[in-house]
Amino acid sequence: MAAGDLAHAAACLHQALQMAPDFAEAYANLGLLLERQGRLEAAEANYRRSIALKPGYAETHLNLGALLANQKRFDEAEAAYKQSIALRPNAPAGWSNLGALYACMKREDEAEQCYRTGLALDATHAGTRFNLGYLLLRQGRFEEGWHCLEARNWYAALAAHLTCPRWQGEALMGKSLLIGYEAGHGDMIQFCRYAALLKAQGAGAITLICHPGLKTLLATLDGVDTVIAYDEQIPTSGWDYWTPLLSLPYYCKTRLDTIPANIPYLQAASDRIAHWSALVPQDGLRVGLAWKGNPQFENNADRSLPSLAVLTPLGAIAGVHFISLQKGAGEDEAAHPPHELPLRHLGSQLQDFADTAALVMHLDLVICVDTAVAHLAGALGQPCWVLLPDYKTDWRWLTNRTDSPWYPGVMRLFRQSRMGEWADVVADVAAALARLALQR
Repeated sequence: MAAGDLAHAAACLHQALQMAPDFAEAYANLGLLLERQGRLEAAEANYRRSIALKPGYAETHLNLGALLANQKRFDEAEAAYKQSIALRPNAPAGWSNLGALYACMKREDEAEQCYRTGLALDATHAGTRFNLGYLLLRQGRFEEGWHCLEARNWYAALAAHLTCPRWQGEALMGKSLLIGYEAGHGDMIQFCRYAALLKAQGAGAITLICHPGLKTLLATLDGVDTVIAYDEQIPTSGWDYWTPLLSLPYYCKTRLDTIPANIPYLQAASDRIAHWSALVPQDGLRVGLAWKGNPQFENNADRSLPSLAVLTPLGAIAGVHFISLQKGAGEDEAAHPPHELPLRHLGSQLQDFADTAALVMHLDLVICVDTAVAHLAGALGQPCWVLLPDYKTDWRWLTNRTDSPWYPGVMRLFRQSRMGEWADVVADVAAALARLALQR
């Protein structure tokens, strides 16, 4: 299983159970394997069989709790986690998982207490510290939040590749710096702004590694001298320091009132803007739509709309032209939109984010879910309305705000009031869009 050979692992486990039908650990491991295969009902059955045979094994209760939590069976997950903690009260993992569950349920005080209990047991437990960081950042408690976020290790492969020292806040006057990529396209767009801040502090040459689809766009970024796509050859040295992208707010001591928000900080190329000019309507209110994010994102089912049809109330507003920015997931819907929502599908013609930026510059407004398009519009200084889920709202949108200090003056947030309920959100967006169309 550790090697990823799930078929042979399953065969071994089944053989073990033929030899010893009451082997609880084999049922527990088989449950984990089935969960990885997406066979959740069978996984749960194996976890529960293991628990029936050996109720004192805390790890199985923990795994069962995680399975239940992912299915939003919160009460059952809470009971499973509490049983795991009762069996191993000194293990931080149980406290961390219970805290994450409470955070999902918006019981944030209890979540924080769980995290701090886990860290009191083991101050080095990275998962607990990382989870606490997300909670603190969502609450705007940046000082401790950025520090806790340093517990992540998304950049291990890049760190192993580079031989130059990692930057940890040293003076950068005249020093060269490599900023490494991590996380998704939206994270790169949001945090690449720190290059200009570091240049203003005296940094010499700055190199940025990014996703291939962002390379041309990020070449317009103030403060960056060289941009390398991560699928290109990356030297092992040649800089005084290197840093992961998401460590920049920590070492720059960013607080809510000191977010570097000099908007716009990205630009669309004039030749690409000219290219898209002939493809967009020349009259009325031009509104770009993006309703689905990357399917690989852990919370994508909650942050993305179930379908384009959810947005059909917008089609009743006179004087508005809708343009699809959807690339990948959702393109099939954009090609055949609901009759009530006339839509010009341009997303399939977008080659990279530089193209998307040029198209966005022709729009009066972007309406989208929590995906990279939102950060792109914000970084370009273009008006953007973001539809946010109630469940696992990302930390960067903070709590209970209708604006974003990361994109002041251009971003408006529309939040679900109940998990999975988009109708009220779309009704609010439609009302606001009708007012905007009337003003125009």
